[in-house]
Amino acid sequence: MPETANILAEMNERSREVFRRVVEGYLETGAPMGSRTLTRSLSEKVSAATIRNVMQDLEFLGLLDSPHVSAGRIPTELGLRMFVDGLLEVGDLTLADREKLEATVGGNNTDVAQKLDLLGSALSGVTQGASLVLAPKHEAPIKHIEFVQLASNKALVVLVFADGHVENRIFTPPPGQTPSSMREAANFLNALAEGKTVTEIRRLMETEVRERRQEIDQLAQELIASGAAIWENEGARTERLIVRGRSHLLETGGESEEMERIRTLFDDLERKRDITEFLELTEEGDGVRIFIGSENKLFSLSGSSLVVSPYMNADRKIIGAVGVIGPTRLNYGRIVPIVDYTAQLVGKLISDQA
Repeated sequence: MPETANILAEMNERSREVFRRVVEGYLETGAPMGSRTLTRSLSEKVSAATIRNVMQDLEFLGLLDSPHVSAGRIPTELGLRMFVDGLLEVGDLTLADREKLEATVGGNNTDVAQKLDLLGSALSGVTQGASLVLAPKHEAPIKHIEFVQLASNKALVVLVFADGHVENRIFTPPPGQTPSSMREAANFLNALAEGKTVTEIRRLMETEVRERRQEIDQLAQELIASGAAIWENEGARTERLIVRGRSHLLETGGESEEMERIRTLFDDLERKRDITEFLELTEEGDGVRIFIGSENKLFSLSGSSLVVSPYMNADRKIIGAVGVIGPTRLNYGRIVPIVDYTAQLVGKLISDQA
């Protein structure tokens, strides 16, 4: 962060060392650090009064705080941020930690979900924090799709795959959608979903949209050529075919079979556009599987920290992340290499199974 980097750059050596000692002491013991304790550990021999003055300056900068009037100092969230960004010394991954993590992905078990679950539990055990593994979205033939409206701007799609895997994703539906329109979209998709992935269904729907558009263009061409009709907003979602000499639009009238056919195609085009958009939003939706290695109550606490690292597939594309959640008093220097190595393990596991 630029703000903390500037503060750190402007601090003198004494202030920097006092700050580092306070943070390291707090991370190790969880207790406030007092001036008398610091006098015994600083490289420069100074009085307790001098250290108190330095700590007061650091408190003024928002880096330290005093839990009680007569107590020592602890780092604030800003102080921890600056320490992690500029002063943290990351250690090496120990052999014991490496072996515990590697043991979960070995063996003949080919169930990736189970291995990720075991790896999340191992990560939690090694770090003594809550672990999470965000797995890549499942890409297999669909057996059933269900849309559930959660709020006016939130919906849930339940994907049941042919291999028995079930996945929930949350997305923001197109404006104006209702529970009945979502049921209709799900019914339509389930009629053609069997044996196809979400991506394949979306491509099929895109083809359907193009074909309906071509039919409309062919039927409307003669009307437009004769001057009987004109396009308004052609190609846009709000496009309309306006029949000249009438006070109403095509969808509210028209006696000929051609106009009736165009009106039907317009309705079909709009419905399939909506379904195509549903599928696009489903593919992008949040809510991929989360494996928790320990109690997740820390998610709701403001005083918690998350150490997270993305992982990549064989094409070097980021497809998920692993992390550890715990109190702000985490041993960051130890946990950072553990999370980093776990991310490498998950990336290799996913690539090997592809």
